[in-house]
Amino acid sequence: MGSGSRIKFAVCELLQFAGFCVPHFIVMQRFAVILARAMSQSQASAGNATTAYWLVVASSVAYVTSMAMLIWLPMKYMVFMKKKALVGREKWRPVALAYVLLSTLPYFAFLIASSEVQIRNDLRLDTFAELPVSLVLFSLICIDIVERIRHCRLTGQANELARDPDIASPVVTHVGRVSSIVSPASGPSPAANIGADHAAQTANGIVRGLSASATITGLSGSGTAPGHAANAPVPLLPNNGAVSGLPFAGVHGNTTIPGLPDNGAFPRPIPGNHRQTCGIPGVYPQSAIPFANFPAAPPYSGPLRFLLASDVRADVFANSFLFWLDTVEMVRVTGHTPVYFSGWALPVYLFCFLSSMRLVLTPHSPLLSPLGVVLQDLPFLVLRTALIALFGFVTPLLYVMKNLLVCLAYIYFNFMTKLKVFNTERMF
Repeated sequence: MGSGSRIKFAVCELLQFAGFCVPHFIVMQRFAVILARAMSQSQASAGNATTAYWLVVASSVAYVTSMAMLIWLPMKYMVFMKKKALVGREKWRPVALAYVLLSTLPYFAFLIASSEVQIRNDLRLDTFAELPVSLVLFSLICIDIVERIRHCRLTGQANELARDPDIASPVVTHVGRVSSIVSPASGPSPAANIGADHAAQTANGIVRGLSASATITGLSGSGTAPGHAANAPVPLLPNNGAVSGLPFAGVHGNTTIPGLPDNGAFPRPIPGNHRQTCGIPGVYPQSAIPFANFPAAPPYSGPLRFLLASDVRADVFANSFLFWLDTVEMVRVTGHTPVYFSGWALPVYLFCFLSSMRLVLTPHSPLLSPLGVVLQDLPFLVLRTALIALFGFVTPLLYVMKNLLVCLAYIYFNFMTKLKVFNTERMF
């Protein structure tokens, strides 16, 4: 590890540890002040107010010290040494899990306790208007940013091919030439697996969309594709053999197309499933022709090329703040005095903590989308609707529509489209 890597490692660790300790001390100190003020107004315990204040402060220091020595530092050591128990799977982040459970959970717990203490003692001392948003959630965002960018090189230009998978951004495919030889392999044709009801349709047909001299490895000598009727066009290929967006007008000569079956048979769509089509990755999904084998267009080099500047490492900061924007707005609702002193701080902070559990998953995890609906959008939709009904427009309608549309889109595209009435290409 060079000197630059050591400096980056030390800075990342200091930022994460500061995000773990500093918000906890500030929240606990504010809670100790509220508890001392509440006890000073009580005749029975007026002399114990100072004792209660320092007891809460000492407890916070003892908690942070014990958690850091017993859990935080041993876990960081295991992650640094790449223990399989913690880093063997790449779908979750153990450091983020420890931060959410050991830091974010106590934050929200003491914010709820502060609200309850003031309500029961009929006090209006502190609503923590900016503290949860500006300190607690900002520390959460910093932990997310550090976890995403700590494995990236911070100097020079980003290497898209060696990009860290934790950084969610469009993948730039490798540019290369079309391979001219495809090694043949023995194996049954996918067309042979089609049911007996398609046996009568396996007559050889000429493959349209290729030039007259073009041949495809694996086809019969007549240049026909089993499983298609005569003159059956290949899906998504124009009649002149040109593929849109590619710098050549077709496949010529003995150039082979990688990804075709060994016997050259194009699989026919299965009855009842109209979504099985051929395409090109990056242009059309589910293609047998890899898009990475085709050269890309040269980048724009005009006088305004600086407007096209982009770096995935810079996008990490914007994506992290956008990822937590809904939770930030939900926490901000408790800054309104009627909401904070009405008992609604408990469900608001509870659902915000559940939303923060998404930090545990990596940005490319397939569980992130369903958990985002279950832990954030659906609870926030119900909670925001109730808050608007009781207190008026304490939260913008924009976020209500966002939660509603995200829930409806997730249910429709993941579940309703599997129904027979929606599983067709004739509608929309």
